[in-house]
Amino acid sequence: MGGAHRATPVRYLSVSALGFTTAASIVTSLRGLPMMAEEELTMFFYIGFSTLLFLIPAGLVAAELGSAFGRQAGGLYAWISGAFGKKVGFWIIFLSWIQVIVFYPTGMSFAAAGVAFAADRPDLANNHIFVGIFAIAAFWLCTLVAFVSNQFALKVTRAGFLLGTALPGLLLVAVFIWWLSTGHSVGWEHTADPAVTEVVEGHDSPRFFPYIAGLSGLAFLAGILLNFAGVEAQGVHAMELKDPAKGYPAAIMIAAVTAFAIFTLGALAVAGIVPYKTMNLNTGVFDAFSIGFTEMTHSAWPVRVLAALIAYGALAGVLAWIMGPSRGVLATAHDGMLPPMLQQVNNRGVQVNILVIQGVIVTALSSIYLFMDDVSSAFFLISAMAVSLYLIIYMFMYAAAIRLRYSRPELPRAFKIPGGKAGIWLFAGIGFLAVAFAFVLAFVPPSQLPIGNKATYIGLVAGGAIVFSLIPMIIERMKKPSWIPSDAVKAKALGPSADRSHLTHT
Repeated sequence: MGGAHRATPVRYLSVSALGFTTAASIVTSLRGLPMMAEEELTMFFYIGFSTLLFLIPAGLVAAELGSAFGRQAGGLYAWISGAFGKKVGFWIIFLSWIQVIVFYPTGMSFAAAGVAFAADRPDLANNHIFVGIFAIAAFWLCTLVAFVSNQFALKVTRAGFLLGTALPGLLLVAVFIWWLSTGHSVGWEHTADPAVTEVVEGHDSPRFFPYIAGLSGLAFLAGILLNFAGVEAQGVHAMELKDPAKGYPAAIMIAAVTAFAIFTLGALAVAGIVPYKTMNLNTGVFDAFSIGFTEMTHSAWPVRVLAALIAYGALAGVLAWIMGPSRGVLATAHDGMLPPMLQQVNNRGVQVNILVIQGVIVTALSSIYLFMDDVSSAFFLISAMAVSLYLIIYMFMYAAAIRLRYSRPELPRAFKIPGGKAGIWLFAGIGFLAVAFAFVLAFVPPSQLPIGNKATYIGLVAGGAIVFSLIPMIIERMKKPSWIPSDAVKAKALGPSADRSHLTHT
């Protein structure tokens, strides 16, 4: 017995741990609540659509793909490459990076609103010059923090989620409960707008199903859908469960219920406290706190403190995404898909050149705020660009899952969507159709916002989607054998004691 080696016990992820981690990857900040609140009680339709037809299918498909490729270069690059080849895989992973870049300015504008309220200057939150300049400056600040190290950035983002998202979210719901318990009227009781109100027996009554006079009335669906994105990031961990076939669906249900509860309760709080006619996509959360605490404490200081925390949380969320997708791009660079300039890292393993290029693109996109007077419209326009790119990625993810069932049935899938080929067609098919419908809506100007010239709006969103989609195709055409890096370059990126898995996850 003395010479025998005791086997190291296998440590599995618990279902609840993976479920709540997945929920945290979905609920990254409170910035999406006003867009849902803008729909008043029809939000239940949008949130239900996003949960049942997008979140759950995406989670189950990601689990199957993640378990099939978990021991290879994980993430979207491996999944799509396995189904459609490396060229398409590179295109999709590049789009996943670009769509996050397009999305950054919306997170920065939300942080700008938080700083404005924290400084007791809420008027600045709707000042497009302030928002534009802040977005540019703050993003470069986050980039400098990212230069320090991945570990330091992780600590900043973890604290930001707890202090700047979870805590304010709970307090927002608490304020709304107090609002209702003290007899205050709710926002949706004071509007006759047919978009959210219908006449029932001669009286105005809140709608629960959207008023559809055209696709423009459903345009917010695409933006709301984006709030539920991110579930695929945890799909690679399905095989770390003791019983993936049973455990992962349960984890996805935990994540879906948690995300549904947070978004629904938070959006209801904003919609209930803030009058419909004054709802603002960028400041709705802060307006709800301001109105609620003014009534409750007759003091502004709690709002200023919470606004500062929310701003920190928004910036921490941006920092988290600065590091993640760009590491996925670095992985493709080390596969010879990008030029040597983008393969370089500093002495702490940070992909500095990729981050600098990222910052330049974000600066250009954030400049949209400088030229559009209405911050909400600029916010939605940039969101629509990001949505259009992200939904392309999801369509290919669903298509990959179906194709791989036929082209590579031998893959060892620790989790497999039940029902055989009919099952994969059902779940991936529903998800694909829901995403395709939302993709069309991303190009439709919303009737709820003063967008201005509709042709210009459509041209900007469509033009952005086309240009950003063409960039990886052009790079792939220019690819040279000399782009394949040496082992020394790869080793420097990994570092002597680094966890090598992070280079292949998006």
